[in-house]
Amino acid sequence: MNEPRPARVPQFRIAETVAAELRGRILAGDGGYRLPTQDQLVSEFGVSYPSIREAIRILETEGLVTVRRGNVGGAEVHRPDESSAAYHLGLALQARRVTLGDLAAGLRTLEPLCAAECARREDRAETVIPALAASIEKSAELTGDGVAFTRVAREFHDVLVAFTPNATVRHVVGSLVALWSAQEQAWAEAMTSDGQYPVPAEADHAVRIHRRIATEIAEGRAEPAEDLARAHLSATQALILDRYDDGIVRVSSAQARQAIQASRAGRG
Repeated sequence: MNEPRPARVPQFRIAETVAAELRGRILAGDGGYRLPTQDQLVSEFGVSYPSIREAIRILETEGLVTVRRGNVGGAEVHRPDESSAAYHLGLALQARRVTLGDLAAGLRTLEPLCAAECARREDRAETVIPALAASIEKSAELTGDGVAFTRVAREFHDVLVAFTPNATVRHVVGSLVALWSAQEQAWAEAMTSDGQYPVPAEADHAVRIHRRIATEIAEGRAEPAEDLARAHLSATQALILDRYDDGIVRVSSAQARQAIQASRAGRG
């Protein structure tokens, strides 16, 4: 009597197993991990080329790799950061038709807490304040250029979040900041194109408020820093919401995704 043939493992399950192993390596790495070639992966895992290609496609849909095709082909590895988290969060918000007003309210609730936590840091004079001061001075030089000022002024908010001690808060709020920064940058470009961007005096006022927040943090006054940060957010958000309040958070376009990535470029 013939022995029953063992069940064949579906290709997609093999691909998932390979993808899980490679995903773990990417997340455990320090940013220098490079994905082996397909030949190397076939040899290492002892599976077929279609299974390897499917595993790479899985990682590509997760944003962990970008496959370059052609003569200079290969796979570029991306470790997740706030911009990638912001993009996927944005997709979820867009699918649920969440408004920009709702996103703004969530940010007003959470980001000012980061200002308070920065003020509570015992090492704030050596860590937080120099970074805030550098951001403020950089933006102060650009008050006459609406688009450039908006981009650089948003870095102040990144710094507040980046120096928050709790890692979970940093990543969650950092994702919201990246998502909102992309919306604000799109607003600045549209307003500049229409000749309606606020006058330089408004940018000068924003710089002064940033200085006041930095002073409260430097003095270790957590509650005033939080209150001032929340009032400042409310005022600046009002400019965008006056035009887009009922608009839905949208990140599905190529332009929106690029804006989210650009909002984090050079800030790490």
